[in-house]
Amino acid sequence: MPLILGLNAYHADAAAALLCDGQVLAAVEEERLRRVKHWAGLPTRAAAACLAIAGAEARDLDAIAVNRRPGAALGAKTLFALRHPAALARAPDRLANRRAFAAAPVQIAADLGAGRVRGLAVGHHAAHLAYAAASAPWHDGAAVSVDGFGDFLSTLTARVREGEPVATGRVSFPHSLGVLYQAVTQHLGFPNVGDEYKAMGLAAHGRQNRVDALDRLIRLRRGGRFALNLRYFRHTRPGFAYRWHGGAPKVGALFGPQVEDLLGPARAPSDPIEPIHADLAASLQAVYERTLWHVLRHASARAHGAASLALAGGCAHNVVANARIPAETPFTRVHVPPAPGDAGGAVGAALVAHRRLTGRPARPVDAGAYLGPEIADADVAAALAARAGALRQAGCRVGWQPPDEMARAAAQAIAGGKLVGWVQGRMEWGPRALGARSLLADPRRADVRALLNDRIKQRETFRPFAAAVLDARLAEWFDTDRLDGAQDLRWMSMAVPVRPARRARVPAIVHADGSSRPQRVTAADAPRFHDLIVRFEALTGVPMLLNTSLNRQTPIVCTPGEALDLFLETGLHRLCVGGATVVRDG
Repeated sequence: MPLILGLNAYHADAAAALLCDGQVLAAVEEERLRRVKHWAGLPTRAAAACLAIAGAEARDLDAIAVNRRPGAALGAKTLFALRHPAALARAPDRLANRRAFAAAPVQIAADLGAGRVRGLAVGHHAAHLAYAAASAPWHDGAAVSVDGFGDFLSTLTARVREGEPVATGRVSFPHSLGVLYQAVTQHLGFPNVGDEYKAMGLAAHGRQNRVDALDRLIRLRRGGRFALNLRYFRHTRPGFAYRWHGGAPKVGALFGPQVEDLLGPARAPSDPIEPIHADLAASLQAVYERTLWHVLRHASARAHGAASLALAGGCAHNVVANARIPAETPFTRVHVPPAPGDAGGAVGAALVAHRRLTGRPARPVDAGAYLGPEIADADVAAALAARAGALRQAGCRVGWQPPDEMARAAAQAIAGGKLVGWVQGRMEWGPRALGARSLLADPRRADVRALLNDRIKQRETFRPFAAAVLDARLAEWFDTDRLDGAQDLRWMSMAVPVRPARRARVPAIVHADGSSRPQRVTAADAPRFHDLIVRFEALTGVPMLLNTSLNRQTPIVCTPGEALDLFLETGLHRLCVGGATVVRDG
């Protein structure tokens, strides 16, 4: 029963995952512990947290696997260097990165006090595919990873037999669908790593009238491949920089001056958002989807007409495109794991390592999303005691309640227009708050978006809010007819239409295009959260809550203390943290 620590290291969304005999025991993103969004570097704290969650000792580890394989794709790298000799100026930086990745298992083992542990290097996209395929509810089909870059690849397709991916196609550096989306996102005035979801949200407000211009940035090629027009991009040029070695990740400007000649001046982050920006975002989404369909159709063909798809990589965060895959490609079943991006590579690296060590695949691996640290009432009590004076000064009342009473009172508060923080159980794995570290509100209130943004979130007004809906009521409220079982809606992986007859009842969660990103809540996944929504439905007739992450311009809260600090700093009305409820009077 090998105990394996998997890492996503020296990349955005650094993370760790712990597997025992192929089963996921814990998975944690470093940003939740460092309190820096998308933290990049060596995930030492996340690794220690995974061991603590599992009650394991570092000396018990059989292997430490990293989702990067230094020295991979030497042929492609050599060919690229011959074609782009100016890029050799970045060779020293690449060599330093290679050394850091190679040393990651040794460094983590030393930091944890593990002694000598076997280190394994796993291909970046191989890790993505392993996690996606192993967590899928089927054994045979296709798996596709679409990303920025990793190990000199941006895209890897595979057929899956008995849960094992076998590569069928690839797109190599410097061509990347992720780079295209990020470059135009930067041009739109959203410069940070991970801002692509802002462009995706803005797209619903625009018209697809810039597609012809964007077509000049990318072209489709035979066999499901594509190519960027490199004259518009800077990532192959001397002086372009990525920074992945601790702290917030930094990426230089990916688009060159020719993009401004083509699309007009780039928007500064402080500039107002105008219709022209929404039109560009909508056109970007259209070009992205057309390219993705091209990749996926060929992936299905290479997998002998497979109808089941496991999708991973950073581009799998595009929930709008994910929901359209069954309508646009041969795939009728689509699986996206809870953490499809780089963080999820930590699980994938450990899964590949398990296969290497044991000679057998790890099945099944649907570990869900509640894999982080758990809320303990002793920690809640300590956090309350440390903030007792601040809570009294703020006019707050604190009480302890059994779960059923807490759910009843919280449902009544939400139905009465209050904003409620819900911090229960183990923290979510992946980018979505799924009822463990959530901010909840009444979806029936048209004014609740402004209330959330004014009091707590302080984010762009065009961005949508998601819904947490009871499993048994999902199809009544959302058009999931094309989604076979809608299995991945457990993790908010897809934006689907709200049924037109229902939209007026829940305006707070309906986006400009009539869609929403629902979370299918089951009693098995999240019993206390499910009970809360049941009680809200009994009061209102609406089987869902507006569900967004409990944070404000920071990573989602992890600990009781962080939840209480956010409560004190904002206009949150009620906080249910472990067995305690904190209420602000007035």
